[in-house]
Amino acid sequence: MRPSGTTVRRSVVVMLALLALWGGVHGCVSPTVPIGPPGGGQHLVLSFATFASTVSPVLERQGCDAGGDCHGGGIRGTLQLSPPGAKDLAFDFDQVSMQVYPTNRDQSPILTRPLALAAGGTPHPFKPFATTTDSDYVAIRAWIQAAVLQ
Repeated sequence: MRPSGTTVRRSVVVMLALLALWGGVHGCVSPTVPIGPPGGGQHLVLSFATFASTVSPVLERQGCDAGGDCHGGGIRGTLQLSPPGAKDLAFDFDQVSMQVYPTNRDQSPILTRPLALAAGGTPHPFKPFATTTDSDYVAIRAWIQAAVLQ
């Protein structure tokens, strides 16, 4: 007597399930040590204290905040800062830190966007730094250069 089509299908399903179970038990083993992030997981550690004492005053002096339509709510570009009447240094630090390139620091947007095009800057509607020797530019650059890769 020949087995019916239903019996054959059930047998095939059972065999596939057993093979999958066997493969799962013998073929998959969790690593004993978690795998680290790609690229070694290094990140740039910038000084909050230096930001608060040096960089934030530069930003305030240059009018870089959420006042008007500049740097408020992400309506222009990627840098959002707190408003003049409600300064939040931790928020501003986090936002400015995202504008720093860990490997090519001199090309960080926080340095190139406010820098005149003739001095190597990139497009930005406001150019407070005419040259790389401007004392405020130098202060921001020193903060970035003092950061450590960890």
